[in-house]
Amino acid sequence: MNFAHETVLLEEAVDALAPRPGGVYVDATLGGAGHTARLLERSAPDGVVIAFDQDEAAIAHAAHLKQEYPDRLTLVKANFAEMEQRLRALGVTAVDGVLFDLGVSSPQFDLPERGFSYWHEGPLDMRMDRHRPLTAREIVNTWDERELARILREYGEERFSLSIARAIARARSKKPIETTTELAEIVKGAIPAAARRAGPHPARRTFQAIRIAVNDELGVLASGVEAAFRALKPGGRLSIITFHSLEDRVVKRLFQTWAQGCICPPEFPVCRCGRKPLGRMVSRKPVTPSSEELERNPRARSAKLRAFEKLDDGER
Repeated sequence: MNFAHETVLLEEAVDALAPRPGGVYVDATLGGAGHTARLLERSAPDGVVIAFDQDEAAIAHAAHLKQEYPDRLTLVKANFAEMEQRLRALGVTAVDGVLFDLGVSSPQFDLPERGFSYWHEGPLDMRMDRHRPLTAREIVNTWDERELARILREYGEERFSLSIARAIARARSKKPIETTTELAEIVKGAIPAAARRAGPHPARRTFQAIRIAVNDELGVLASGVEAAFRALKPGGRLSIITFHSLEDRVVKRLFQTWAQGCICPPEFPVCRCGRKPLGRMVSRKPVTPSSEELERNPRARSAKLRAFEKLDDGER
């Protein structure tokens, strides 16, 4: 399998970590290894990169990098939510930077057998880690109609969540829904014609919601980013690329919390809470892809990059 793909915000995400020789960096989402390769280049000659991915295909694809950098690259097949314990097992106590490139990589999306795409017929799978028991087929065919509507509304921000959940329930009462194209047609039929005429594919939000539920993406995101922040050395940085508003909201909220100092009421003459900021935003606004990158890779259109720096103890 060819796992190569166009890496989104490659230079910007790596620049945000300010990599240097001798540094220790984590690529929390190896994917096609574009960010990992650039981190290895930018931290030469003796920087170390530890790359995580729960997909065995991504780990296998990066084998050539491991051969090229046998002493500087460590590949870990695990979800980034396991980062702290995996780093401890490797004897790593603190790192200089962690990079997250969230969402589904192009190779996962483009392979029909992975079940992520509404364009190509494939089984209803959507697992990033194919050893996990929960699949999209189970959610679509067995979850309660109200629970389906909830995840479509909360994870897909789908305004027609109730009618889509009702249509899925009707269809599966006749026979199980087995393929991605079956599901896409059911969703399409549940959305008013006027709403289908403009914008992206009518099943996009539904597929996003089910994928998030299958992989518990929002749950592991918050815990993974918090673990990454704890793993940073003072002065270390996080660099995080998100692809939809739900992910971006989680990251933005965490960064704002860590950057906040005194929370005393304004009428207090002096601070009594003693709260100090734990770090600072590297830039006030998120970085988005350039027009040139969007022309090369339209899938990057929703990408946002946010970066955060942990303060030295003396700066707090």
